[in-house]
Amino acid sequence: MTSFTLTFDSSGTGRGLYTEAIDLAAIGALEIHRATTIEFNNARQGWEVRDNGGGILFANPSRSACLEWEHERFNQP
Repeated sequence: MTSFTLTFDSSGTGRGLYTEAIDLAAIGALEIHRATTIEFNNARQGWEVRDNGGGILFANPSRSACLEWEHERFNQP
């Protein structure tokens, strides 16, 4: 089973990778913002993890490797 970390700051804002393992709607209204996008780059023939500004954070021929990188990077306590 994969574990997920959800942290809250002093204002009550929660941060973590979205999962349906926890019913977040049960604690109130949700406002969700993506930290990254994972898309295939046709010119480079590989998958890229990009931040909201379009910068490449990680690239790999394997989409699964990009998902794993994203999980390791953003699922920190």
